Amino acid sequence: MTLALASQFSMAQQANAGSREAQAQSAQTSSAQPPAATLPGVESVDILKQNQAERSQTQPGNLAPVFRSVADGTKHYSSLPALEAGVLIQGKTQFPGQSRATTAGEAWRQYRNGPLTMIGGTLLLVALAAVAAMYFFRGQIKLDGPRTGRLIERFTPTERTLHWSMAISFVTLAVSGGIILFGKHILLPFFGLTLFGWLAFLCKNIHNFAGPVFTLSIILFFIQFVRDNLPDASDIKWLSKMGGLMSGEHVSSHRFNAGEKIVFWGVVVALGLVISASGFVLDMLIPGFEYSRAYMQIASIVHVVAAVLAASAVIGHIYLGTLGMEGAYEAMRTGYVDDVWAKEHHDLWYADIEQGKIPRVRSAEQGVPEPVAHSGAGA
Repeated sequence: MTLALASQFSMAQQANAGSREAQAQSAQTSSAQPPAATLPGVESVDILKQNQAERSQTQPGNLAPVFRSVADGTKHYSSLPALEAGVLIQGKTQFPGQSRATTAGEAWRQYRNGPLTMIGGTLLLVALAAVAAMYFFRGQIKLDGPRTGRLIERFTPTERTLHWSMAISFVTLAVSGGIILFGKHILLPFFGLTLFGWLAFLCKNIHNFAGPVFTLSIILFFIQFVRDNLPDASDIKWLSKMGGLMSGEHVSSHRFNAGEKIVFWGVVVALGLVISASGFVLDMLIPGFEYSRAYMQIASIVHVVAAVLAASAVIGHIYLGTLGMEGAYEAMRTGYVDDVWAKEHHDLWYADIEQGKIPRVRSAEQGVPEPVAHSGAGA
């Protein structure tokens, strides 16, 4: 009994001595090394330099070095043949306007759901408010004189088919894309996750199928109308007077005025092609293209910016082609306009028709629609 107690006491003394020696060595090491970071949750510089093998010895089960190398965009080995299969998480990046860099995927998500959504939504609301104010203060642009009953074919059936194909496909893309972009903030709280999930899935598929139709219609539309949309000297005067939109003055123009030419070149051609090209990248329809995550994120941003700009401009075009101007919708619905409409809005084009330079009826149609009764200039 005595021997056992003596043995335990001796072992305790040795353990205490070993503990004091370890504490002394630790104090010497601490004095020789720079102090660790004092901020809570921040590891010391030496710990940050450890690889996983070294960390496993000091802190078994701590996988911080592994996840640190995963999150910095380093390419590791993968047996999968897919592009970027060895990169689990993209490296850090920072889009314009963001306060700090973060992983590229998170930076893109914040940029899309933040500035792009807020600024894009605001721009669309401003466009809608502008046409509403124009209709409230200016009203519909009426014809000054009574209709003559003599009709001019402004658009042939082929031209109207191309216009409606482009218009319908664009509106389809705008509505479905708007639900995808803004639905999370507007519709989701009312619809709930399940219903909105199905709606978003449906809009995505509609969007993907309507896109190629829109691109094809743009190309054919350009071929059909490019000749009449070339700039000329009359466009400068039209722009200087804003087409008489607010003053009510008649400003001379050919078949298409400067405003319509801006829509043609700026919206249909420029923005339309940017929307189509970026959409083809997002749908992976371009052969031989490197569909990396970075390229897809950039294509998504470009697609949203171009689409919002185009939709904002088209809102004004749709207004003037329907409620904003008497007789404008008839031109695209039936293809014909009255002589008074042509003379008041496109007098140079009307003069060419009167002089026989342009045929009054250009299509092979035999039937001409009945003229629309004039409701009066002051109506």
